[in-house]
Amino acid sequence: MRIENSFIPIRGVGETTERRLWEAGITRWDDFDGSVVGPTTADRIHDFVDVATDHLRRGDAGFFDEAFPSSERWRFYENFRDDALFFDIETTGLDTTHHDVTTVSVYRDGDTDTFVRGDNLTTGALREQFADAPLIVSFNGARFDVPFLEESFDLSIDAPHLDLMYPCRRLDLTGGLKRIEKDVGIDRDRPDISGEDAVRLWRQYERGDDAALDTLVSYNREDTRNLERLANHVTANLHDACCPTDATF
Repeated sequence: MRIENSFIPIRGVGETTERRLWEAGITRWDDFDGSVVGPTTADRIHDFVDVATDHLRRGDAGFFDEAFPSSERWRFYENFRDDALFFDIETTGLDTTHHDVTTVSVYRDGDTDTFVRGDNLTTGALREQFADAPLIVSFNGARFDVPFLEESFDLSIDAPHLDLMYPCRRLDLTGGLKRIEKDVGIDRDRPDISGEDAVRLWRQYERGDDAALDTLVSYNREDTRNLERLANHVTANLHDACCPTDATF
């Protein structure tokens, strides 16, 4: 699914009308010929496509973030996947008032960078990472990672955000990231660690155990890289679930 396959941002077009368009062979904006819908809706589609085509050409993900229902952000992924920023954080607890971010890993265009508290984890470094990302991807990041980073580092992270926890739920994939990875067949190189383990490893590092930090960083990086595999799986399955089987996209 790509943005240009979608008609639901347009006023008067819901899932039922969009599916009627697809079933009639109108699976891309360029295919729309004014049929299937009434004249008022047809005019709205033409007007939206005229404006949206220019925004898509410029890679303006923010325009579509405002236009699409939040539950349909997964449709952005195919357009921006090559430049999407996947990220995951580790902390010493759940409360920004009393706890700290210990590591932040970001994965983008095949490269993974990790930022560590007391070393290179700074406001400037994070701001640089998030500044030009057209799409950020996390698991439970909307409720946890983003607010924690914004409050801890005085950041404003306003890029379109695909939080995979929500599209996973639409596919009846529930629980934490590690459980969902197992359910969809994403393997890990090493056994799972819990949030408590992550805190324990950080405390060991503070007491001088560099190997504990290496382990923590390794897990954090694997969490981040696996988000891409999960996003690929989820978006492909949501596409299959919502689209007519005989439609050509």
